[in-house]
Amino acid sequence: TLATRLAERMGATLVAEDAKANPFLPLFYRDMRRYALQAQLFFLFQRVAQLEALKQPDLFGKPTVADFSLAKDPIFARLTLDDAEYQLYAKIHEHVRPQAPAPDLVIYLQASVETLVHRVRKRGDAMEQGVGEDYLRALSEAYTRHFHAYDESPLPIVNSEQLDFAGKPAHLDLLLERVEQMRGGREFFNA
Repeated sequence: TLATRLAERMGATLVAEDAKANPFLPLFYRDMRRYALQAQLFFLFQRVAQLEALKQPDLFGKPTVADFSLAKDPIFARLTLDDAEYQLYAKIHEHVRPQAPAPDLVIYLQASVETLVHRVRKRGDAMEQGVGEDYLRALSEAYTRHFHAYDESPLPIVNSEQLDFAGKPAHLDLLLERVEQMRGGREFFNA
């Protein structure tokens, strides 16, 4: 939602994950252990193809906003794959990863696990309804570890607990204002 709103506001090109195109995703949500590798590899190849298309940017073109980062792609793989599958995934990831420049900015939205569960339920995507609190907790902790060490680009870390980028334009205005004030590096802020 945030990536879509940012792209609209900035007149940017949106590069978004196409979850509906992944034929393994509904199977993954029913049996994570069995379908994790297939779902993960599908997304990896989809994201690589999307990033490859951006390799030759038009210097006078529109900016690009993406709702994913290839650098964080292994987070899901580490959570859902066993060790042998992860080693295979990591080799494939390293082999196919495009040599793209780091993003100009990465925005990390944090929220409590309870809020994440509420948002998943509110979104109402039938295949996501089986996502459990334990999985979201593990994912949230993995994101925190990842972004704690992340230093490839400026990183505003936003407590999004009380933010509604879909329904409250003022929240997006606040985020854009704070991002514009960043001087690079890492910044933490609450709304």
